[in-house]
Amino acid sequence: MDFLKILNMIEERDPEMSDRLNSRRKALRDFADLGKKLTMAAVPLAVGSMFQKAYGQSTTNVVDVLNYALTLEYLEYRFYEKALASAGLIPAGAPTAAITTIMNHEKAHVNFLKTAITGAGGTPVAEPKFDFSGGQGTGTGPFATAFTNYQLFLAVAQSLEDTGVRAYKGQAPNLVQQNAVLTAALNIHSVEARHAAHIRMMRKANGASVKPWITGKDSGIDNAVVQAIYNGEENTTQAGVDVKTLGGFSANAITEAFDEPLTKEQVLAVATLFIAS
Repeated sequence: MDFLKILNMIEERDPEMSDRLNSRRKALRDFADLGKKLTMAAVPLAVGSMFQKAYGQSTTNVVDVLNYALTLEYLEYRFYEKALASAGLIPAGAPTAAITTIMNHEKAHVNFLKTAITGAGGTPVAEPKFDFSGGQGTGTGPFATAFTNYQLFLAVAQSLEDTGVRAYKGQAPNLVQQNAVLTAALNIHSVEARHAAHIRMMRKANGASVKPWITGKDSGIDNAVVQAIYNGEENTTQAGVDVKTLGGFSANAITEAFDEPLTKEQVLAVATLFIAS
């Protein structure tokens, strides 16, 4: 006997339970409907339906956020793809497999976001043409040797991953009423943070002086472009509380204990340096 039949029997014996059971019955039916959609392999449609329910009045703002995230994921994915295709960049004994794994994670993020945007009735933003030198299409930016200089490649990789972490965090307020989308974004956010930590480990193994956390706004990379990614990390106030006033902690220790978001404008100021068109 299925659960809906049991609910019907209970309702017949106790009519006062009708109202209380209606919401339970509807939830079960919605779940069954979703199962049918997935069984029919209509994954984009099913995802879109879930997102549309979560969005409430409009999907426009959330689709914009997802397209913003998609642009960053394109950038990261293609950066690692080009690195793996650059002969002589990765020295013998270096963890090529780890870079491949990170690249595949970024590709999975790209594919998921494109599917989610399409399923929600939006159009995925076209992939830009990238200039990984950071020269906005000139090819002569500050990172022009990133694919011949392994240490510089890792420094740029760390910067891109840290940008991704702070970017996803910065968009959380725009998704706070959309639980399904917020959960998906946070699932990606935490993986970007793992990438950032692993890249730091690789930099340290290659002789760089680097810590797994951020002290103040110190990037550990001597570059003005990179520094913009870390500005604001020196904040010591959380949820309106100046943590310094609690005693027992230095400003450095406090900044290491909390990471800060980046606004969309701050992220775009960095990302556009890598976009040629």
